[in-house]
Amino acid sequence: MGLKVAKFGGSSLADAAHFKKVRDILLADEDRRIVVPSAPGKRSSVDIKVTDLLYQCNRLAAAGKNIDEAFDKIVERYNGIAAELGVTIDLEPYLSEVRKQIQLGAGEDYAASRGEYLNGILLADYLGWDFVDPQQGIFFDAQGQLDSEKTQEMLGALFAGHEYAVVPGFYGCDTHGKVKTFSRGGSDITGAIVARAVNADMYENWTDVSGCLMADPRIVRNPEPIRYITYRELRELSYMGASVLHEDAIFPVRIAGIPTNIRNTNQPEEPGTVICYEAEDYDSEHMITGIAGQKNFAIISVEKAMMNAELGFGRRVLQALEEEQVSFEHMPSGIDTMCVVVAESSIDGKKERLVSRIHELCQPDSVEIHSGLALIATVGRGMVRSKGTSARLFNALMKAGVNVRLIDQGSSELNIIVGVDSLDFETATRAIYRAFVVADQPRW
Repeated sequence: MGLKVAKFGGSSLADAAHFKKVRDILLADEDRRIVVPSAPGKRSSVDIKVTDLLYQCNRLAAAGKNIDEAFDKIVERYNGIAAELGVTIDLEPYLSEVRKQIQLGAGEDYAASRGEYLNGILLADYLGWDFVDPQQGIFFDAQGQLDSEKTQEMLGALFAGHEYAVVPGFYGCDTHGKVKTFSRGGSDITGAIVARAVNADMYENWTDVSGCLMADPRIVRNPEPIRYITYRELRELSYMGASVLHEDAIFPVRIAGIPTNIRNTNQPEEPGTVICYEAEDYDSEHMITGIAGQKNFAIISVEKAMMNAELGFGRRVLQALEEEQVSFEHMPSGIDTMCVVVAESSIDGKKERLVSRIHELCQPDSVEIHSGLALIATVGRGMVRSKGTSARLFNALMKAGVNVRLIDQGSSELNIIVGVDSLDFETATRAIYRAFVVADQPRW
């Protein structure tokens, strides 16, 4: 196929047994020539991530306290993995340097990044691949934002001399040459940045799940996997609460047109989910791609006769929200009614001021705030060319006894969002899933 960049999360590199799984996966496909590791994750529910131990060491050092007890746990973790793998590299000089720099006050970013750094050194030796330090190729500007242009140029040149390479995730270099980290989960971002810099044919994100599911498994029992999804569909589902990948971890590969394949380290035979720019070439047995939703929204309903003829009315309503630093999620409206959907948490302690300000600016007939709303998005590129999608959805909700309080559909027809009482959230989600997925399954 071409060049593949493979990123492995902390759960995929938690111990020596997982290191062996990762090596088998990488060597099973000669196209996998660049790997981005995270720091070792939890081995059990009561375990502590290496990154959390490093944060603890930094806090102790900043308070002038001894870090040896906490850091010895890190030493024990890495030495245990190395011994079981039988690697030849001596980690002691690297571990001693990290301990020393944390004690000298290198700072939180330096401390947090060393989990990936040490794991990268260990994995590179285990594989016999080159180690590439992202501090030499990933750059942040003076505001702490990724310098995409410089990174693209320098990182591409950095990999030019390496046929097989290990590059740690999560960190890069600031304008002063010091270590600078992304937010937590930044290894996903590093993987996408590297994939774009080397113009990879595929970015593989290996974790502990077999791709994306069509619905939340906590609500729908054994939901079907999503085999192919576009970046636009993924953004819609992620926005509505589906836990997949952070937007920052998608952007570099999306703009480069590089597909992302989410795979399961513990079940490498599973194809996972392919996220692509366009999925028109991939058939789906279902009209929809997925369902996602969230609770705890409120509707601000503003009514005024002849509102549609009043220039600037909507702007003034939004001005009131802006003054209270409240962002809105959706804005379905009628000829004499304007509704603004906001997160309930964003208007806590502000309701009276907000209503009062809307009255001052707009002189409406009434302003009401209704809480306890849940939003559910039904997403799918297949809905564009399918007749009766809305009828199918609302019929399913009617049969389930769910009252729809809000309807919002964009002109792209990529999704339909309904608002229901929070108490009906799970019932509504299951009803929609049955209507579009279970009902489509063949009966023998």
